[in-house]
Amino acid sequence: MIRKIVVATVVAQAIVGQVTAQSPTTAVSQEALRAAIEKSLPLLMQGAIGHRENRTCFACHNQGVPLLTITAAGERGFKIDKEEIDRQTAFIARFLAGNRENYLQGKGQGGQADTAGYALWALAAAGYEGTDTTAAVTEYLLQRNKEKTFWQNNSNRPPSEAGPFTTTYVALYGLSSFGTSPQQERIATRIEQVREWLVKTPAKDNEDRVFRLLGLEAARASEIEVAAATKELLSKQRDDGGWAQLDSGEPERALLSDPYATGSALVALHEAGGLATSDAAYQRGLQYLLKTQLDDGSWYVHSRSKPFQPYYESGFPHGKDQFISCAATAWATWAMVLAIEK
Repeated sequence: MIRKIVVATVVAQAIVGQVTAQSPTTAVSQEALRAAIEKSLPLLMQGAIGHRENRTCFACHNQGVPLLTITAAGERGFKIDKEEIDRQTAFIARFLAGNRENYLQGKGQGGQADTAGYALWALAAAGYEGTDTTAAVTEYLLQRNKEKTFWQNNSNRPPSEAGPFTTTYVALYGLSSFGTSPQQERIATRIEQVREWLVKTPAKDNEDRVFRLLGLEAARASEIEVAAATKELLSKQRDDGGWAQLDSGEPERALLSDPYATGSALVALHEAGGLATSDAAYQRGLQYLLKTQLDDGSWYVHSRSKPFQPYYESGFPHGKDQFISCAATAWATWAMVLAIEK
């Protein structure tokens, strides 16, 4: 789903090996992974359906990462509702089409490049073909923040919409997936700008490190630069096998391992960093996720974002923490899906 590069074997093994050297880790069984995934997938689909039935806008938390996860599960042989995937795709396409004139004028929509990029990422995962509307969105992304060497986030909704690394990656992915032939020269120039910014700019928290690694891979950074970002992200794995959202600061609960930080870290390490799912560090992450999955199949994360839209029930558990918990469940499930043997 995310384009992989071949990291030089010597570099990857030397750097990853320094960080993941642990006492022997018992591999998580395929049966345990499948059981966990089969419990969570229906909840993710319900969260996506609930959003589609209650809102007209695209939602990164209930549609973005959940649809990426569900389609990835389908590719690994899990039973998914393909008709609902088609309905979700049509919903996202209508949302983008409704803002087409704004894209052509460079105005975008609510959430700006975060929303536009995540929407294109979800469409790409579902196999959606490019249209005049997606071309308008990519033109908007080319115009957005063109005075900068990165894409700036428009919101402060931690962890998923609170920093330029996430925004930059999803915008870059959207351009790479749906950029038109006439746009390719400008896209190539933009990738070079972004690559230089990604290499030079340090990450401040887990979300930054995850999307900096994804961005470096997508921007075709050198093997050494990708391997160094992989090492940095790996170095933040905690004794319990998980990752925390923050390194310091408030709230204190964000300093503890959680499924959002852990799932996203594992996905990035495998998809962009080339870390094998059989690696001890990955297996320890999976063990943490298995231990923290709730009986209903979900994972819970307390929200750090201040609500600014009217609350609604999507059908996903955890009340006013359901949106971040839905995204966390998606990342955790995706990390498990990647470990399923083909």
